[in-house]
Amino acid sequence: MTDFEQPGDERLTSAMLSDALDECGLRDQVLDARLAPLVAGSRSFGRAATARFARSEADQPDDPYGAAIDFISGLRRGELVVIATEQSNDSAFWGELFSAAAIGAGVVGVVTDGNLRDTPKIAGLGFPAFSRSRRPIDYRRRMALVDTREPVTIGGVTIATGDIVLADDDGVVVVPREHEAEVLAAARRRAAGESVVLGELLAGETLRTVWDRHRIL
Repeated sequence: MTDFEQPGDERLTSAMLSDALDECGLRDQVLDARLAPLVAGSRSFGRAATARFARSEADQPDDPYGAAIDFISGLRRGELVVIATEQSNDSAFWGELFSAAAIGAGVVGVVTDGNLRDTPKIAGLGFPAFSRSRRPIDYRRRMALVDTREPVTIGGVTIATGDIVLADDDGVVVVPREHEAEVLAAARRRAAGESVVLGELLAGETLRTVWDRHRIL
């Protein structure tokens, strides 16, 4: 399976992408859910690989995690796992071993409106993880993976597989694939401009002077 083209640009932040989306007329692409990074300072930037869990007590005793295993086994380098649960608190949906398998596949992180578990071990692996909360409960016979690689909605934003997602300490931003060239170009212009502005402010220029000169804050 061919890896997705990488969007990568380490200079960009969620704030820069949010401003670029505003500039491009896309004003509702930041998740309103407050998904916190497992480790402060984490950053994940990649293409969404979506999954959706729903409440279910059904079980397959011979292969209870088959759907999740198949999904994770099909992940591609540069993807960022996005798990929608409708903010379920019934169980956790991601832990240490899923993280290890994702790292082995070249996955760049996970974002979920549900819970993580094994959090010290995920942190120890250095895998960027953003979630609503944490809970130690297994999802077996509580929740089931019902969709993969179909559009999901988290925090009021619809996310499709292949969309660009950037998660950091400030929040989670989604760039629809059909708008990525325009938005990333605007964000990179802003990143370059902010570097100049920062230098001028640190050198003693006033905020008014810098704003009037660059129109960037």
